Amino acid sequence: MTGQQHEQRHNAALFEREREIAAAEQAVDTFCADAAEGDAPLGGLLLYSGAAGLGKTALLAEVRRIAMERGHCTVLSARGSESVRSVPFHVVRQLLQPAIAPMTVAERKILFEGWYDIAGPALGVVPLREQQADPQGVRDGIDWVITQLAAGREPLVLVIDDAHWADAESLAWLTSFAVRLRELPLLVVLSYRPDELPEHAPAFADLVGGRDVRPVALRELTPAAVAELVRMALGDGADAPFCREVWAVTGGNPYETVELIAKARDRAIEPVEDSAVLLRGLGAEARGSGLVARLAGLGTEATRFAWAAAVLGTEISPRLAANLAAVSPSAAAECADRLREARILTGSSDLEFVHPLIATAIYQAIPAATRTAMHGQAAWAVTQAGHGPAAASRHLLEVHPEDDPVLVRQLRAAAREHLAVGAPDAARRCLERALEEPPPDEERAALLYELGCATLLTSPHTTIDHLREALALPDLPEELRVDATYRLSQAYGHNSQLPEAAEVVAVQAARTPDGPGLMRLQVAHYLWRSMQAHEADSVSRAQRVADIADRLDGHDDAERALLALRAFDGMLRGEDALRVTEVNDRALVDGRLAAGMGWTNTEWGFEIPSIICLTFAYTDRLDQAEELSGEAVRAFEISGWSGAHLAFAHDLVGLVHRRRGRLALAETFLREGLRLAGRLGPGLPVQWDGTCLLIDTLLARGHVAEAQAVAEANSFRAPYSPAIVMPDAACLAGRLLLARGRREEAVAELEAAGRQLVERGRNNTLWAPWALDLADALADDDLERARALSAQAVQHAARFGTDTAMGEALRRAAALAEEGRALSMLECAVDHLRRSPSRYEYAAALVDHGAALRLDGQCARAAEQLREGLGLAEECGADGVAKKAREELAAVGL
Repeated sequence: MTGQQHEQRHNAALFEREREIAAAEQAVDTFCADAAEGDAPLGGLLLYSGAAGLGKTALLAEVRRIAMERGHCTVLSARGSESVRSVPFHVVRQLLQPAIAPMTVAERKILFEGWYDIAGPALGVVPLREQQADPQGVRDGIDWVITQLAAGREPLVLVIDDAHWADAESLAWLTSFAVRLRELPLLVVLSYRPDELPEHAPAFADLVGGRDVRPVALRELTPAAVAELVRMALGDGADAPFCREVWAVTGGNPYETVELIAKARDRAIEPVEDSAVLLRGLGAEARGSGLVARLAGLGTEATRFAWAAAVLGTEISPRLAANLAAVSPSAAAECADRLREARILTGSSDLEFVHPLIATAIYQAIPAATRTAMHGQAAWAVTQAGHGPAAASRHLLEVHPEDDPVLVRQLRAAAREHLAVGAPDAARRCLERALEEPPPDEERAALLYELGCATLLTSPHTTIDHLREALALPDLPEELRVDATYRLSQAYGHNSQLPEAAEVVAVQAARTPDGPGLMRLQVAHYLWRSMQAHEADSVSRAQRVADIADRLDGHDDAERALLALRAFDGMLRGEDALRVTEVNDRALVDGRLAAGMGWTNTEWGFEIPSIICLTFAYTDRLDQAEELSGEAVRAFEISGWSGAHLAFAHDLVGLVHRRRGRLALAETFLREGLRLAGRLGPGLPVQWDGTCLLIDTLLARGHVAEAQAVAEANSFRAPYSPAIVMPDAACLAGRLLLARGRREEAVAELEAAGRQLVERGRNNTLWAPWALDLADALADDDLERARALSAQAVQHAARFGTDTAMGEALRRAAALAEEGRALSMLECAVDHLRRSPSRYEYAAALVDHGAALRLDGQCARAAEQLREGLGLAEECGADGVAKKAREELAAVGL
């Protein structure tokens, strides 16, 4: 094709696209206006939709030109492809590799910062790791890299053509990232076919079909535009009937119009009415069987070379295509020339089809048996070229099952590579295909185990099915059987099926010989039992754990796990806090988590370090709790675990700040934890934790309306989580009702919560202060019962023995005490809380004490306590307590 012809075709593709080009100019001008004035430009999203052949690709090329020439932008481009949509992060790699590839390793590490080892493998710039990457962590890492690139010298424009064919992983990233575009100097421009949106990406369909951004829809050319194109190419003598027939044959589709005109010119057809009858035959050559016939006319070698290119798909290596077509390099060069002249292929060092419609037609025309065989050969050729199992897997997925153990091994290797880059769905496809082969009998159980592990972070339901099947087979190795059972229990637990989690490990433990494996299963059984909010025989189970743990010194991880469970039970039950923390300390090694029980350790999971941290948080050992929760955030961020794990880590940090009285900071962490949890879907245990902790913190701040808003936004209502949450959900619901003035409903809720907790022996008055809340609710109607409840709470707090528990119970009981006792109880509360690390409770006690002193006529002491309480409340962010302090100071006359 001559340069003049190429320019004519380019211009033709933009015929009647003034509206679409104007939209691009406006988007670029708006985007770059702030940058020209020295301000950070606000980004956005520009969408072009249209059927195949309407000129989306040419339009996006024009967008790139406008952005580079008028906006002086950095433009990164990518294109989805039907043939490689199963390759994880293919589109993201196309976008970013041109920017990243020229960098040195040192420059990349600066760009990526802490995300280098997390997102680097997915982008092809870091060797694969052995461990499974968290998909959300990888997406967050890509977010970081793009954000850093966007913060460079020039505004950044991302252009993605044929987004409907983008791989699932790239679409998942794009959809989640799009919500941040208005915060960044980044313009994203997409084109897609609206009738071919992928079923596996409903969020992408919501993005392009939402109300926030309306796509610019491309339409077919009018007869007048087609006539002008005809006369530009074939001369002004083209008559109206001929031009009208060109439009009728092509339906105004720009691609088909340009192709038909080119064929008419090549055949030297005179553009007059008498020649119009020839156009329908020529038009058929641009698609379907006509295209196939035209290809056959180029010869057998050219046909096989085109087939090979269609199988390889995109960014086609001429050498690989030659190997696949079984032609010599010189013959391949001739074939490529013929296919270029026929407007089927374009490019030189890497080949591409002129249009996706051509690629699809040729691929579908390959005889089925030949196509399957060529995919098998392509997999071998890709592997021999050093591209690895993952690159070959898209071809292996197309090969018919043939009972081939080598293919099974290749697919399992590909699955491991997909997991290492954070693409569990791609790994699942490989392993499911390996099951169809089928694998040798002795490998089937292990393959099912791998399939279950692949979906643990993304689909607990799928994990449960596959691991149950693996455990039912006799060929699962013993070490995998124990691990499969433990992971199956985690999947049940993360899916809120706690009784099933406990039961499955009990069943497998019964057939496991003495040793580390049995201990691991026993720990898991007790763990999932203890996590149940409605455990039937909580008291006897806790006693069994205590009987075992009290004989242990923590010489290995299994013993340390049991000690952690024993301490957690003791904390929930409100046992002597000194004894509880002594046991909790024995679960550590030199005050730190054991090497085999870290936050990201897959053998024991994050549950064991979590309960260690929680036990310290509720026993006034906040220094240790703060250190552990901070380690959790760092460990999950470093490992790229940005889903439930990182959400819960933020909850733990928020809990520690809440217990210290840093209420505003606690709220910040808890809101971030809820945001992270919200990306995983509703109703999961981690969402309950974040919701309860945030409501509790907002109530402490005196922000009742905000607490209710959080409750409504997160469906905080009965039935509550079947898992234990911090603080207790049912008890918190009663307190929220009480704060809202709905006293009768609060009494019913708190009485029900109290019955459940008493039956299970869970008497920690900090975690579940139901008795104190119920006493407040009953004070006006049944003062004697209210006093009995508060006295009982004081007894439980005394048994637990921490300064926070004692001080808070005394403070709240003082409000109901007989005349003459309140002041002394508040003095004791202040003394305890002065020694406590919990500054909010101390501020509340100071203000309550000051108020009582004022009523007792001790105005000078009252003012002193109130001033100190006010300062501390303001420091904590306890607006409700601060308001009360100001009112009391005003009553004192200050």
